[in-house]
Amino acid sequence: MAQDIRELLKNDLKKTQEFMPENHQDRFLKKLDIALPVKKKPGFNGLNIAASTIILLGLCFGAFKYFQPKNPVNNQVISKTIETKSLGDVSPGLKKVEDYYLATINLELSKMKYTPETKDVFDGYLKQLDILNKEYENLSVELTENGPSELTVNALIDNLKYRLNLLYRLREQLNELNASKSTFNEASQSI
Repeated sequence: MAQDIRELLKNDLKKTQEFMPENHQDRFLKKLDIALPVKKKPGFNGLNIAASTIILLGLCFGAFKYFQPKNPVNNQVISKTIETKSLGDVSPGLKKVEDYYLATINLELSKMKYTPETKDVFDGYLKQLDILNKEYENLSVELTENGPSELTVNALIDNLKYRLNLLYRLREQLNELNASKSTFNEASQSI
């Protein structure tokens, strides 16, 4: 049963060199078209494009309205950035007052020296300053919404005065702590 592989391959090549009948491929494609006809897809006409555009715009508008924050009091839309007025917008004289207080507050803050020993005192005063800053922002919003009134302007100036006085008290308290610390150090060194 041993056969030469070369002989088998030669015989096999003779069989595979046979050609298909003419028009075999054309006849096959015709039969295929009859059995499985190709349906033409309808193209996009103007009506389909218009309907798609209207649906897309409706969805965008609905999403915009749905995801926008609302004021629970009267369901009005709140804008994310509110341009608030300051005292300087009311009059030039009030701008000078506001600039003076803000510059003095920033100067006092820059003079403060933070140490681990004064951390608790410093943090307590900074929390109070933060509360006053938030109240100042609320008063600025009120000034923007309701317009300038004597009460609002006086409240803004008083807020600036309170912040500055708070920083003066902080400075005094830090000086007292440093003085008591230095007298304690002197007393401990003399013993």
